[in-house]
Amino acid sequence: MLVFAHPLSDQLLRALEQQLRFDSTTVLATGSMLTRLQSMAAVGIMVSAVFAFLTGAAALLSAIGAGGWVFSFKPISPQFNRLNPISGTANLFSKQQMATVAKMVLMTGILSAVAWKHLDGSISQVALLVLQPSPAALQHVASWLTSGLGMLLLVVFLVALVDVPLQAFFFKDRLKMSHEEVKQEHKESEGNPEIKGKLRQRQREIADRASITAVPKADFVVMNPTHYAVALKYDDQTMHAPQVISRGTDLVALKIREIAKSHSVPVLESPVLARALYAHAELDQPIPATLYTAVAQILAYVYRLKAAMRGEGRMPEAQPDPYVPPELDPLHKAPHQGKQP
Repeated sequence: MLVFAHPLSDQLLRALEQQLRFDSTTVLATGSMLTRLQSMAAVGIMVSAVFAFLTGAAALLSAIGAGGWVFSFKPISPQFNRLNPISGTANLFSKQQMATVAKMVLMTGILSAVAWKHLDGSISQVALLVLQPSPAALQHVASWLTSGLGMLLLVVFLVALVDVPLQAFFFKDRLKMSHEEVKQEHKESEGNPEIKGKLRQRQREIADRASITAVPKADFVVMNPTHYAVALKYDDQTMHAPQVISRGTDLVALKIREIAKSHSVPVLESPVLARALYAHAELDQPIPATLYTAVAQILAYVYRLKAAMRGEGRMPEAQPDPYVPPELDPLHKAPHQGKQP
């Protein structure tokens, strides 16, 4: 406005001067008045279009600067729920709406005070413009309007310097989640730990049942008499350590034991080793290194037993009781350490 106010007012002034020039020919040719009206309207439309373009560009750039570019038809899409008078009445008295109304009332009061101050200090000079020639009067009115609107826009700009960062802060604050919302989102994205634990247990049970078919390939089965059963296999050509190929608890353990006996797979009782293998060894994966020694003792016993049954040696002595580190036994409870005296 400050840059284009004077050039636009000069253009309007020149156009007005041309339209106010009359001679006898112009008065007699009344049809020429329509041509004059068209040229004057074109000048007015051009001036209005320039002003509208500058105002629209400023509004667009300020909106992008404050919130970024978001291409969406949602703001202009029809929302018939807004026609509900009950919900509309509730929105009128919301905290945010009341704060907005208070802000607009304060803004209107400040602008009114500034405008009144500007009018009060210059109204006498504007009233005297009727005594001056038209070109000077029009230029003075243009300058007066420009200065007045400039003061009002300056007030709006100063308020925006405070309001825009404040609104951005409130917006980001509303986007923050409470502790419960964070926990709920974590559950939704990562899954409820309790449900995940039950799913893992269920998947493990399904895998254990599916692994029963591999029992006939096992070298031996080690089990707790009633609850655990683990079938192991070792091939020195393809494996660098024994692997668990089947395992199970309760009814699955009894089924493993039944299948092993029907296929002449040795079944040995070693409760601690069975529990440790079930808890720490994965299917079709090498056993933990901490259990190498214990499994090697059982495996050596099984090899001697199979050789004796083929008539290639004497029967081995009693089954060894391998040592399993207590921390690997899931039923082991660490001794309670009392306070030092």
